[in-house]
Amino acid sequence: MRHSRGMVAVASLAVLGLAACGTAADSPKSADANQGLTVFAAASLQSTFTKLGEQYEAENPGSTITFSFAGSSDLATQLTAGAPADVFAPADTLTMDRVAAEELIDGQPVPFATNTLTIAVPAGNPAGITGFEDLADPGTRVVLCAPQVPCGAAAVEVQRAAGVTVNAVSEEGSVTDTLGKVRSGEADAGLVYVTDVLAAGNSVESIDFPEATDALTTYPVAAVAGGNSDRARSFIDLVTSPAGQQLLTEAGFGAP
Repeated sequence: MRHSRGMVAVASLAVLGLAACGTAADSPKSADANQGLTVFAAASLQSTFTKLGEQYEAENPGSTITFSFAGSSDLATQLTAGAPADVFAPADTLTMDRVAAEELIDGQPVPFATNTLTIAVPAGNPAGITGFEDLADPGTRVVLCAPQVPCGAAAVEVQRAAGVTVNAVSEEGSVTDTLGKVRSGEADAGLVYVTDVLAAGNSVESIDFPEATDALTTYPVAAVAGGNSDRARSFIDLVTSPAGQQLLTEAGFGAP
């Protein structure tokens, strides 16, 4: 009988152990143990958000952030196709509205920065660009963002405001691709954001033009529905905090 009781006791402990394991796996705390965070952000945010990600990980030991930087339109397409993410930060409110219309946004998007276009030219400005009207010259190779991309939509607005039509040699899917064509010398000029030229260092120069103020771009950020909402909001809080806003200002972004 002692032997039988011992077997029962061992079996009972084993059952309890399995039950305990099952409970831990199913409990809300087990989800909280996953400290990963995936952020989909506009290409123009890459430098600043990378720094904010490093700060977030330092302030939240054990956490990891994975960034996906691309054209806002491409990111929106990925989200509507079911790509997993926790935070979405496009370069305009229209793209955010598009994703929100699919019920993929958790809560109200928060505006956190603004940006303006500038003319980027290769170092030394070999084509001698002096203003926006020069971009309409037939011999000037100009590259723009595609119209469905926020920087491309802003370029359309600027052309309308200036009364100038730019015949681009190519239209790119992101502002970083547009700037890349200028940096490589494949284009004499390109319309990109002020922040992108600042981040590029000495490889390109910036030529400001007054019509740029007619196409001010506002950046919103929001948690993605079905993602890790608590950690998403923690990252959003960092973006909108004084420290986050200071980094954005230093990068050339304007206040929301």
